[in-house]
Amino acid sequence: MSLIPSLFGNGRRSNVFDIWDPFQGFSTSAGETTAVANARIDWKETPEAHLFKVDVPGLKKEEVKVEVEDGNILQISGERSKEKEEKNDKWHRVERSSGKFLRRFRMPENAKLEEVKAAMENGVLTVTVPKEEVKKPEVKSIDISG
Repeated sequence: MSLIPSLFGNGRRSNVFDIWDPFQGFSTSAGETTAVANARIDWKETPEAHLFKVDVPGLKKEEVKVEVEDGNILQISGERSKEKEEKNDKWHRVERSSGKFLRRFRMPENAKLEEVKAAMENGVLTVTVPKEEVKKPEVKSIDISG
């Protein structure tokens, strides 16, 4: 996604990584978008699957969504609620973020998105997207005459 589309081309998306806009659909107030940066994700590809590990400390599995959109886009989203403030509370430091987060990934053609699995343990969401088996080309020997 071009940050300054008027200076660099016509603003059309041309890169497979250009689909993610973390602020799309969210308020621009700092309090609501700070959690976007805190949804850290690792994406690793193994011979069998694509593995996503998402740090979501303090969230319950009910507060996180894993969805497949448009047949090939994996979307991971959630919301960390603000802690209730009591009238007599005096805050000395607020470093934990709250708000919504949204991450989207265009999956390659070999991803089996109908078989996605997700599990949460110790504040880490693990999403497993199996891959189709790579078919090895069949080799047939040909006898040479003469």
